[in-house]
This record gives sequence, structure tokens and C-alpha cells, in this order.
Amino acid sequence: MSSPFNLESVDVALRNAIKGPESHEVRRIIYGRDHPELAVSSDALAIADSNKFDIRAYEITALPEQLRAPRKVRVAAIQFSFPTPTTAPIQEQRKAVHRKVTKMIDAAAIAGANIICFHELWTMPFAFCTRERLPWTEFAESAEHGPSTCLLSQLAKKYGIVIVSSILERDETKDDVIWNAAVVISHTGSVIGKSRKNHIPRIGDFSESTYYMESTLGHPVFETVFGKIAINVCYGRHHPLNWMMYAVNGAEIIFNPCAEVVENDR
Repeated sequence: MSSPFNLESVDVALRNAIKGPESHEVRRIIYGRDHPELAVSSDALAIADSNKFDIRAYEITALPEQLRAPRKVRVAAIQFSFPTPTTAPIQEQRKAVHRKVTKMIDAAAIAGANIICFHELWTMPFAFCTRERLPWTEFAESAEHGPSTCLLSQLAKKYGIVIVSSILERDETKDDVIWNAAVVISHTGSVIGKSRKNHIPRIGDFSESTYYMESTLGHPVFETVFGKIAINVCYGRHHPLNWMMYAVNGAEIIFNPCAEVVENDR
């Protein structure tokens, strides 16, 4: 059952419903302290405007140290609605989503992003609440050599950025097993490695184990030119020891790419 509401965003709904000082306090409780908004270049805004998506930038500050200069990293989180009907041919859907993300990466890179992270399984519609394997598993592709990785590798090299790409992986080296994976692509365009989803939800009819099972890769951390990063995919955020192990293994930035149906999104 879908939500009867079509929210522009949670922020807009809060601003419309709560006014004055109470609005600031509610935002502080939900999001933590306010973060100053940064100016976005006119070129990036023009790309966003012509392709009908929003772009915002914020600064997350820390106390300055006396002996070390700050290490500044600009991270872009990209999330979008799927651009084609889910009844369209698979190849048509893939081409459309590739066109869409290319423009978003262009804008993010021009705005100064160093690392870009997509939402969970960005290459396909969110089909895992259907419990139907076909046609959805046809979106699965090689983490190292699939069409989505090839596209992002070119863009990463072009802009000198790191990209975290959450995809439905088909392990062509081991019986075509399907995984929920996140590919880490370096600023040179090469694949540094991949992580996989450690915890799989099984909630009523919402059972992702219809498609893939828990990772066997543990808690890998990837060294990039912008720092050591890890990926805690979606449902893993509910498991505190998952976060802890990525930190124990040396992660400085931990990404949490997610996709969710409205009723389960808490």
C-alpha cells in the first residue's frame, strides 16, 4: 500500500507545519545542530535547473586544531526518483537512469564534490517489496566490468573524484550469485574494491532474501585519495556493531546508501 501523501520533502513539510522558534528546535532535535549553507556555483545550478533536480550544499564544521591544518572533504549524496516506467524494457530503463545520473555527477563535480555516493541500488527501480525475481534480477551486473561501473569509471577519471556506487551485483566468477553491493571507484577511474550488505531485512512480505543473502566480505575499508571510507548499506544502520567494526578497521567516513518504501522508513 502506497502513502496517500506526495511530500516535496520532509524539510518543507516541517517548515509549513511548524513556525517560529519551535521550528528551529524541532530541526535541532531531528538533525542536530544547524549547518551553514554554502554557495553553489552558477554552472552547477544551471545544470540542476535544466535537468529538474535540486542541489544544496552545507558545511559541517569541527573544532580547529592548533598544530594540524584541517582536512576538508566535500561529499555529495545523490538520490533521485526513477526516470522511466517500470514496465519499460530493461535496456531502456538502464539507459535512462545512466543519462540522469551523468547530469547529476556533472553538477556535483562542478560544485566541488570530492566523493559522490548514490542511494542504494540506484541502477534500478526499488522492486524488493514485490518478492518477484523477474524481471528485476536482470538489472544485476558485474561490479568490476558492468555497464554502470564502466560509465562511472569514466566520470570519476574525468573529474578526479571518488564514487560509491550501490548496485545489484551478479558475481560472474561464482555461479552468477546475486549480491547487494557497493562499488568504490577511485579518482583515476579504477575499481578499488567492493563491499556488500551485511544485514538483510525480513519483515512480513518485505524479504530481501528473495534476491540476495548476507555479505561474506566482512567490514572492508577502502583507502582513497580523500580518506579511508567504508559503506554500511541501508539496513545495516540499525546494527551498532556494524558501524563499530568499520571504525575499528580504520574508516574515517562511513557511507549509508539507502532505499526504502515509505511505510518502513523510520
